[in-house]
Amino acid sequence: MSTPSRSVIIHNPTGLVDLSAVSGCETLRPAGARRVGDVSTAEIQPAPTAADVPELVVGFDLDMTLIDSRPGIQAVWDLLAAETGVPIDTDLVVSRLGPPLTWEMANWFPPEQVEPLIARYRELYPSHAITGSLPLPGVAESLAAIRALRGRTMVVSAKYTPSVRLHLEHLGFDIDEPVGDLHGAEKGTALREHEATIYVGDHTADIDGAHAAGALAVSVATGPFTADELRAYGADVVLNDLTEFPEWLEEYVLEQRLEALMKRLSSYDKMVVAFSGGADSAFLLAAAGRAIGPANVVAATAISPSLPAAELEPAARFADTIGVRHVTPHTHEMEREGYQANSGARCYFCKAELIETLQPIADEFGITAIATGTNADDAIAGFRPGIRAAFERGALTPLRDARLTKSQIRTASRSWGLETSDKPAAACLSSRIAYGIRITPNLLVRVDRAEQTVRARLASYDVQNVRVRDLGESASIEIDSDLLDRVDHQELVDAVIAEGFAAAQVDPRGFRSGSMNERLADPEKYRSL
Repeated sequence: MSTPSRSVIIHNPTGLVDLSAVSGCETLRPAGARRVGDVSTAEIQPAPTAADVPELVVGFDLDMTLIDSRPGIQAVWDLLAAETGVPIDTDLVVSRLGPPLTWEMANWFPPEQVEPLIARYRELYPSHAITGSLPLPGVAESLAAIRALRGRTMVVSAKYTPSVRLHLEHLGFDIDEPVGDLHGAEKGTALREHEATIYVGDHTADIDGAHAAGALAVSVATGPFTADELRAYGADVVLNDLTEFPEWLEEYVLEQRLEALMKRLSSYDKMVVAFSGGADSAFLLAAAGRAIGPANVVAATAISPSLPAAELEPAARFADTIGVRHVTPHTHEMEREGYQANSGARCYFCKAELIETLQPIADEFGITAIATGTNADDAIAGFRPGIRAAFERGALTPLRDARLTKSQIRTASRSWGLETSDKPAAACLSSRIAYGIRITPNLLVRVDRAEQTVRARLASYDVQNVRVRDLGESASIEIDSDLLDRVDHQELVDAVIAEGFAAAQVDPRGFRSGSMNERLADPEKYRSL
């Protein structure tokens, strides 16, 4: 397919530059570049295969960190005392949980009886200790915070491994890797094996385990040691209990990931950012401006029938506020058969067109880095063939590589005062057309008009998300789920029909990003595209 030369206007705070037929800039193409359909697809620095920060893996101790196991453990020791006739101060026993059971048993029985009584203890434990143990405050919220940050969890305890599993199963804790029978610095073995970056415990021995693995030692003062004692022993972070953990974790991880992002961006002299105007690419644009200076950053907003009309002006205004050049090249994905055919791989052809359009612009400015706003959530959400297309063409994904999630990007955007921090997601208009329906400019215009009409009708409700999904002659209207019981569905249906649909209905499930993927017969096959 022959691609027409692009005429691009560069919007620069210091003036306007007209770049005509930039795809013909042969002398500016780096050595080894190749051309596809008269568009340069020069090799730019490949996107890394590994992230710039380690995966978040958080390990926890069990007793008195995640659970208050004292009532159950005391019950088992009381039974042992009754069976053996040996007086055992069970209050004292449960006041010093943490070391291996062998150590505690040796305090009450002669050496030859320790192993047999440990076996008896473990026989009694499932029936008498599990149900008596309770989760400590903040556990559920802490585990949820790790999941939200795309992290993994593990438990490393001195407790007998089958007992660890029983506790976790009974309380319904979603832990990826339970490990038992390790104490103190020995815990570092399991933590290193699973590449844990943080270990949370209530005992000084847990600090030893964390440091043995090179992990951050986070201590909670819910066990036998006070906050001051844990701090004095060498804990990196000391919290009163796990209720404080989610907020600390979110701040700590965001700081680490932002630092990684800025370090990566600072490694480039110049950069072109594929700037859709959405929250992700806006944040990347602002970050690049901070890292290497706005004069070295170009924001590229592609103009095509798939761009909602209302997106261009805010994008230009945002670029102007941070002082970067703003270019508005026209892309021609509609000329690609794979895009028009609208299979599940449609986004592949769209992103291929975008990067191949931006490459000659980058060449013109002497820029070797083109970056997209792909984030860590995008990389694992459903299937995203567009990510593969951009990667094949050498595009960078700094937000993904720093493991920044959508939520983190919004949080950081708010802290930077960016107006896009709470901007609703705005995928291209083609994402509204059901797979298998051939995409045409008229269909995109119809969807755009219908969405603008629905949004206008809901303006008084402070609506965030609106999608009109084109299913052929009929349309599915998706709005924020909290509005479903508050608005007149018929009014919205009538408004959409007035824009050219034969029928319409409001989706009772509300807005869902990527809901068109639900209609694919075999979505898995598109993950590898």
